[in-house]
Amino acid sequence: MIKRVMKGMLVSGLALLWLPLGAAALNCQVETPASGPETALTRHLGAGCTAQEREARAVDAAQLLQAFREGKGIDLSGVVILGDLSLDALPVSPLPPEFEGMKELQGHEVRVIPGSMMIVNSVVRGAIKHRSAQGLLVVKGPVTFSGTRFEQVVDLSRVVFIQPVTLSGAAFLKESYFVQGRFLRGLFAEKTAFGQHTRFHRSVFQGPVTFQQSRFNGMAEFLEVGFEKDANLSRTSFKLGTGFSGSRFQGLADFSDASFDREAFFTFTQFDHDADFRRATFRSTADFSDASFKGRDDFSTALFEKGSQFTRAVRSATVQAPPERDNAIVQYAVIFMLLTFGALLIIYRIRRGKA
Repeated sequence: MIKRVMKGMLVSGLALLWLPLGAAALNCQVETPASGPETALTRHLGAGCTAQEREARAVDAAQLLQAFREGKGIDLSGVVILGDLSLDALPVSPLPPEFEGMKELQGHEVRVIPGSMMIVNSVVRGAIKHRSAQGLLVVKGPVTFSGTRFEQVVDLSRVVFIQPVTLSGAAFLKESYFVQGRFLRGLFAEKTAFGQHTRFHRSVFQGPVTFQQSRFNGMAEFLEVGFEKDANLSRTSFKLGTGFSGSRFQGLADFSDASFDREAFFTFTQFDHDADFRRATFRSTADFSDASFKGRDDFSTALFEKGSQFTRAVRSATVQAPPERDNAIVQYAVIFMLLTFGALLIIYRIRRGKA
C-alpha cells in the first residue's frame, strides 16, 4: 500500500515538472509552409520560444544557399542562423532579360537571387559574404534585416538590389560593407547600430535613403556615393571618423541634429539641393573644403567645437555663416568675464571708499 502511494506521488511530481516544459513547448510556435518550386524557405519562430528552443531549431547557412540555388527566396523570423553564407558559391547566371539595358551589369559575371532575403528579428552567428572582385550579385526580391543581430562580418559589396532594402533596428556587431552597391528602390535604416567599420564606398542610391537615429560606432565611409533622391541622416550619431568626400546629394541632404564625435570630411562633396545641418554637432575637425552648395545650406544653429573649414567652398544661398555659433559662445564667455571683473572692481572700490 505504501509503495503504491509513493509511486503515485512520484508520478504526480514528474507530471508537475513536465507541465511547464510542455506548456513552453506548446508556446513555441513554428511556421513552415508546404514545399514547392516557387515557395520561399520559410521558418517563423513565435515570441513564445525560449533561447534554447531557438538554438535547437537553428537554421544552417547551407540551407539558405541551397534555397537560392533552387531559385527560391528566404523568409525567416525569430531564428538562429549558423555557419557562413558565401554568396560567391552561387552559380553564374545569364543576365535576366529585364536587366539587359542596365549598363552597370554589362561585362560582368552575374549571380542572381530571384526571390527575397527576409531575415527578421533573428540572430546570424556566421558571416555573410559576397566578395567577387569581378562579378555582381543581383537580388530581385526585397531585402529585410529588421531587428536582426549580425555577429560577424556582413559583406554585400557589388550587389544590385532591385527592391527596397530595410535594415531598421538591425545591429551589425562587426564590419559591414556595401561597397559599389546599387540600391534601385532605396535604403531604410532607422535606429540601426553599425559596428567597427561601415563602408558604402562608390555606391549609388536611386531611391530615398534614411539613416535617421542610427548609430555608427566605428568608421563610416560614404566616399564618392551618389544619392539621387532625398537622404535623411537626421539625429544620426557618428562615433569615429566619417567621410562623405566626393559624394553627390541630388535631393535634400538632411543632417539636422546629427552628431560627429571625430573628424568629418565633406571635401569636394556636391549638394545639388538644400543641405540642412541645423543643430548638428561637430566635436572635431569639420572639413567642407571645395564643397559645392547649389541649394540653401543651413548651418545656422550648428555647433563647431574645434572650428570648421570651408576653403574654396561654393555657396549660393547660405542661411548663416557656419562658425557663428561657436564664435558666439566665445563672445558670450568673454562678455561674462568682463562683466564679472567689472562687478568685482566696483565692489572693491566701494569697500575701499568705506575704509
